[in-house]
Amino acid sequence: MLIKKIALLFLFFCFNVANAQQTKNVVIITFDGYRWKDMFNGADSSNLFGKKFTSQDSIWRVKKYWAKNTTERRAKLMPFFWNNIAKNGQIYGNRNYGNFVNVTNKYWFSYPGYNEIFTGYPDTLINKNDYGPNPNINVLEFLNNKPEFKGKVATFTSWDAFYNILNQKRSGLPINSGFKNMQGEKLSDVQETLNDLQWWLPKDYGMGERNDGITYSLAKEYVKLHHPRVLQLSFIETDALAHSGKYDFYLDAANYNDKMIEDLWKFMQNDPFYKDQTTFIITEDHGRGYEDNWQHHYYSVAHSNEIFFAVMGPDTKPLGEIKTKGVLYQNQIAQTIACFLGVKFENGHDIGKPIKEVLLQK
Repeated sequence: MLIKKIALLFLFFCFNVANAQQTKNVVIITFDGYRWKDMFNGADSSNLFGKKFTSQDSIWRVKKYWAKNTTERRAKLMPFFWNNIAKNGQIYGNRNYGNFVNVTNKYWFSYPGYNEIFTGYPDTLINKNDYGPNPNINVLEFLNNKPEFKGKVATFTSWDAFYNILNQKRSGLPINSGFKNMQGEKLSDVQETLNDLQWWLPKDYGMGERNDGITYSLAKEYVKLHHPRVLQLSFIETDALAHSGKYDFYLDAANYNDKMIEDLWKFMQNDPFYKDQTTFIITEDHGRGYEDNWQHHYYSVAHSNEIFFAVMGPDTKPLGEIKTKGVLYQNQIAQTIACFLGVKFENGHDIGKPIKEVLLQK
């Protein structure tokens, strides 16, 4: 009886939010393995100025990313985050203030992290990146099965594991991931060009994944043509370049991802379908280590469970960087996505509760 009452209260909360708010569309964007330290503190001097993790021609990057104080450094690295989201949205995870965002799965790498983000359930059986098709229902699939969102959910990612993470065979979600051409009876000239271009760009520094710029451009073109109500966009280069030990290029990747997010936000704010009706949710799958361990992440690498979370949209109070002590969890994101759209996400598991702080509050 108590469980039933809690469920009804939860549903009442989400419906009240939906009836009062302006959000009609949600964009979920994920970085991969991007350290909270770099997000909130800017470039790390021990890596940027050292010879171990930067190339010899990185003097210009020092000029681009370095400043003596944290506020200037992080704004140089992530200008859209710190000049826009920090003014008009909410950003969580600055552990310097005791504000934590943690993963709850015990593995601290990609597939378990993305499973937790999109299913709200830290499945202990998912313990490798090549796990295979995900048995857990994800929130994108759940939404796509509702009449009001049917055919209006889309995923674009640089890492091809998402075909399994989101179990495309079962879910039927439209997914373009990794080195796969856009499909369709009639593609635009932009889509045709991007299909060709993704194969010809150099794969530098041991990266085996598709360039984030291609992934983003394909997503943006799809938005122009089809106006999805729910869009997932997942980048990969921060993680790939970190594993390669290229800190300078890792910074570049984060900086470009920030610019892509800005470009998408501005584009949507100039489209009547999205303008002032769209919420951006930005997070990541896992963190990574400190100092010489910054390249790595795993349950045996301390700090790999430390992530960030940001939201900006018409119904989120502009509280900026949250400096109060507290903890949010990765397993809360799926239900938060659903709650912004006025539905309760269920998949047969005990999933995380919505993050009420970012939802409409009077």
